Amino acid sequence: MSNGSIAEEVKRRRTFAIISHPDAGKTTLTEKLLLFSGAIQIAGSVKARKASRHATSDWMEIEKQRGISVASSVMQMLYRGHVINLLDTPGHKDFSEDTYRVLTAVDSALMVIDAANGVEAQTRRLIEVCRQRHTPIITFVNKMDREVREPLDILDEVERELGMPCVPMTWPVGKGKLFGGIMNLRTQAMTVFEAGSERRPQEFEAMPLAEREALVQRFGQEYLEAEESRELAVGASPAWDPAAFLAGRQTPVFFGSGVNNFGVMEVLDALVDLAPPPGPRRSSLMVNRAPVEQTVQPQDAAFSGVVFKVQANMDANHRDRIAFVRMASGRYTPGMKLKVQRTAKELRPTSVVTFLSQRREAVDEAYAGDIIGFTTHGGVQLGDTITDGANLQFTGLPFFAPEMFMTVLLKNPLRTKQLQQGLAQLGEEGAIQVFRPETGGAMLLGAIGQLQFEVVQHRLRSEYDCDVRMEGCPYTGARWITADTPAELRAFTDAYPQRMALDAANTLAYLCTSPYDVRLAQERFPKIHFHPLREHAGLSLGSAG
Repeated sequence: MSNGSIAEEVKRRRTFAIISHPDAGKTTLTEKLLLFSGAIQIAGSVKARKASRHATSDWMEIEKQRGISVASSVMQMLYRGHVINLLDTPGHKDFSEDTYRVLTAVDSALMVIDAANGVEAQTRRLIEVCRQRHTPIITFVNKMDREVREPLDILDEVERELGMPCVPMTWPVGKGKLFGGIMNLRTQAMTVFEAGSERRPQEFEAMPLAEREALVQRFGQEYLEAEESRELAVGASPAWDPAAFLAGRQTPVFFGSGVNNFGVMEVLDALVDLAPPPGPRRSSLMVNRAPVEQTVQPQDAAFSGVVFKVQANMDANHRDRIAFVRMASGRYTPGMKLKVQRTAKELRPTSVVTFLSQRREAVDEAYAGDIIGFTTHGGVQLGDTITDGANLQFTGLPFFAPEMFMTVLLKNPLRTKQLQQGLAQLGEEGAIQVFRPETGGAMLLGAIGQLQFEVVQHRLRSEYDCDVRMEGCPYTGARWITADTPAELRAFTDAYPQRMALDAANTLAYLCTSPYDVRLAQERFPKIHFHPLREHAGLSLGSAG
């Protein structure tokens, strides 16, 4: 296929993540986007998770039991001639690492805000990651049919807290019981609100804003107040600037009610009209064993992609492992010869699929921007670069130093092999960080939050038939370490043998019992570098300490 044909296919792609604080309605909105694009025929009932239907994007058993998303999921849909790759992320802060890695695989983000609660803590953290990567953000203010805050107050808070000017694209008329609908400032029409989760977008009544008298007569004081607040919002907002939006310096704002299917189609249209197609990606090309910076263009003919997620046991019957690959360039076709750059070994997947949550379809072809899954039995890790030949490496997939540690102990010692397999696979997929002490002893699990331990314990029991108990340990943190010379590194490890451990990628880490440990070790060994963040393939980032 010519580069021109690949370029045309790339232009049709939109790859984005949905991010929010827990309970803002993110998973519900995901369902409705899938529903309106025709990808699914019936939306799962998020509230009635104990019934037979569950949210399409929540496939793991523990998600169905607890009613929360604990793993990111990938869904592909077609809408208006475009291929839309949607990544639903966990909202809970304990799973923020998974979300951060997903954000490296997308070209834009859809931020969902609860209109009653405004900008919440987890939202701030996620937006900071987006801003660091200059990721364009579309904002959806949800739950306008409830008793919520004034829309002007919400916009003011978004601008103040996130440091990003808002440009209203729709504007609400009333709220709560008096919620009448939204004015679409792009189409100059008002869509009239009606409650009901089965209503389709084309079934909502629309009235031109030019028919002002009829609108005032129908909605009365609520419409007049909405007109006034809209004028204030538009007057205080900058003019819509596509370049500023694409640089992550401006966010278009939409209002609605996801559970009532209202205001969702406007968001879907915005993803096609405003969100960017796949762009170039930075990589390192190895020349004479030295890395040389290179930019990979999505329309390049050569296939390349990066593994941003590994998921074990999506199909419990086959005990498979799926490597989720964000394609960075080229075209994929079945039977291609591919290589994992880290190991220089050929990748031989048993199948290659696209996703609708846990439902899979074989890939006939895929292009830059698409998310495809390689079904493997090992040999692929988070952050691996996969190409059809070029010797390059993508960087930027973050691993954060754990803030909590537990020792994992088997209740039945005869299940040791299963435990080792389970921890190896869960560690490789990033569900938890697994550390193997250099001096031997029980494996250590490192996490960002307590809920990660509970999920891993549940998955070890249900997926690997390993009943374990978690016990506390003295460690409260870790730092990955590097040194200028092998002799300096050896002197350091000899001085702290009990503190040395290897993670799932066999990267050496120093275990701490307090923040002072690192400071004292740094003073004693000034040529050792302590990293709170590491990238794949041993490329460490972040300031020392």
